[in-house]
Amino acid sequence: MKITLDTPLKTPLGGKTAEALDDAFGLRTVGDLLRHYPRRYAERGERTDLGTLEVGEQVTVMGEIRAVNRRAMRNRRGSILEVIIGDGGYTLSLTFFNQPWRERELLVGRWGLFAGKVTDFRGKRQLNGPDYRLLPDTEEAGEDLTAALTPGAVAGEGARAAEVMEEFAGALIPVYPAAAKVPSWTLAKCVRTVLDTVTLDGPDFLPRGLREEHKLLGFAKAIHDIHRPGSKGELYAAVKRLKWEEAFGLQMVLVRRKASARAVKGKARPQRGDGILAAFDASLPFTLTEGQREVGGDIAADLATPHPMHRLLQGEVGSGKTLVSVRAMLQVVDAGGQAALLAPTEVLATQHHRTIVELLGAHGRAGELDAAGEATRVTLVTGSQGAKARRAALAEAADGTAGIVVGTHALLYDGVDFADLGLVVVDEQHRFGVEQRDALRAKAEVPPHVLVMTATPIPRTVAMTVYGDLEVSALAQLPKGRSPITTHVVPGTDERWMRRSWQRIREEVQAGHQAYIVAPRIGGDDDDKPPKDDDGRRPPVAVMDVGPALAEGALHDLRVGILHGRMPAEEKDAIMRAFKARELDVIVATTVIEVGVDVPNATMMVILDADRFGVSQLHQLRGRVGRGSAAGLCLLVSESAPGSPAAERLAAVAETTDGFRLAELDLEQRREGDVLGEAQSGHRSSVKLLSLLKDADLIRAAREAAVVIVDDDPDLVRHPALAAAVAALVDDERAEYLEKG
Repeated sequence: MKITLDTPLKTPLGGKTAEALDDAFGLRTVGDLLRHYPRRYAERGERTDLGTLEVGEQVTVMGEIRAVNRRAMRNRRGSILEVIIGDGGYTLSLTFFNQPWRERELLVGRWGLFAGKVTDFRGKRQLNGPDYRLLPDTEEAGEDLTAALTPGAVAGEGARAAEVMEEFAGALIPVYPAAAKVPSWTLAKCVRTVLDTVTLDGPDFLPRGLREEHKLLGFAKAIHDIHRPGSKGELYAAVKRLKWEEAFGLQMVLVRRKASARAVKGKARPQRGDGILAAFDASLPFTLTEGQREVGGDIAADLATPHPMHRLLQGEVGSGKTLVSVRAMLQVVDAGGQAALLAPTEVLATQHHRTIVELLGAHGRAGELDAAGEATRVTLVTGSQGAKARRAALAEAADGTAGIVVGTHALLYDGVDFADLGLVVVDEQHRFGVEQRDALRAKAEVPPHVLVMTATPIPRTVAMTVYGDLEVSALAQLPKGRSPITTHVVPGTDERWMRRSWQRIREEVQAGHQAYIVAPRIGGDDDDKPPKDDDGRRPPVAVMDVGPALAEGALHDLRVGILHGRMPAEEKDAIMRAFKARELDVIVATTVIEVGVDVPNATMMVILDADRFGVSQLHQLRGRVGRGSAAGLCLLVSESAPGSPAAERLAAVAETTDGFRLAELDLEQRREGDVLGEAQSGHRSSVKLLSLLKDADLIRAAREAAVVIVDDDPDLVRHPALAAAVAALVDDERAEYLEKG
């Protein structure tokens, strides 16, 4: 039987092995396995930087055995075998319980690969009972090699020795992303079996001219060499070709989608010189920033065309994205249409509704006695509304009375209708799935204009790759009057620092201001969090634990409120209203306050277990303070060891408030593929090798090549192999994230 990339793995590997690969990694076909590329390549004598290992991480490391020590257990029968391995700098401890026979094979001076989960014991990194493969000692004879690799002489040892010699024959030893039950060497053996049987002589979807221009290998050669490189030069050439394949495939999909979007007929919503927007602009008590005017002009031009706008608006915390989106909504209302703003949480939807109503003032109270001459209505639709309020809101949306409708997922339900939906604004768009966005767009008679917003600054290569089918606008300039925010890292294990942190909150409140305290977990009676994380650390701090403790202790004379996502919507809204009205001094909350919450009087934030949050999320949270005339203060509380990656990440956040710089840092510290993997809704990423940070030039070249091909051959009639590859990428669930428009 001919083995191809589409052949199920059970054919060449057998059912048991195929099931293990599916369970561990979701690998089902020969192509899936061959695209499960090595994470790195080990070389005997190289430094594998054992000092960077994180507790809880599943790792495969190479090292030399430095010491072996067996001792009796103190409180029960048996022994512990401790093996120390080194990489030239750091050392790592391996522990084996009641396995004294391993002392015969784990000999000082031998090199090997060791796989297991990193744990911490008395401040030292270790692997408990790791799986391992010792590298063959080329100075030993075959029988001695066999004895060193396997305990006890059994039939077939010669074959085993030959297999190990083949496994580690190359100068570069592939180390694969592995799992506890499927170590790297098992994957390597599976790959060798498949490479020896698969047929890779089909058409190459990278056009010949493109391969020649950029000096790229053919597909078959690249796949072979990335798994079994004969030299670093061969490996480099293979990686270059496969990175190009990933970048070019994605850009072809995005460029074709963008071209298709330009061909879709929509409804133009041009600006009016005498409408609500003009009256609103004239009433503003401040001047728009240069960035707001420029981005607003781009959006206005898009809305005036008879093709649906597909634009991403990204911006710094507090840069005025909401104001820009409101002006776009008013332009659509002036043109006879309606706008819907979709927010991910009720807290954010309610905040948006309140902010827009306050911004519009009399221009948002059509039908009321104090309404302006040019006015519309703003209505709110959420899942927790009472029956009477919901009926009124739905009626205003359906008959067109409400020009602006703000809501959560409730906007997507049957029974929520619009008179003429012309613009969909999606806030924090990454929190919504494809079906949800499509459900809202489907409520329009003709394809509506779409504006998606994110308060997380996006590096240029990410915007070009993940959002390459959208026009991208950025707001980096902060409005005048925004106050500086000072950030400090606080050692959570130091009681003096913690007492001082709570005292600083009291000082802010005494000065007439307010504060947030953020914890990563809700907690409470319904929380089933185990006593410890899998990595041995205590569970994250919980709002339901720290809130009452502070209210009764360090902050006992302050008015402390609690806010989290499990609370009823009315209760959450009441807490936020009370905080904004200065009826509460402090809110202890989860990340439900991460975006959209605007309380100018809040000047201080304490983020507990700050190392549990990502860089961009910390920046978002910090942006809730310093929104008024008084300076902001943010304390990042962490128990991370000095010099650890987590501590360095927090120090970087403390050093700058430049969201775009932090976005680059966030990208630097994520593993390759994580950004795209997250965008792909949890499915296996089609991008495995491409680095959005390091491969910016390659991505740019791939996009330029894709534009040339699509302009010349939109339907890819002259590129059948490329057409098939692009169709597979689009049809696959893994490309779901591409449906942002």
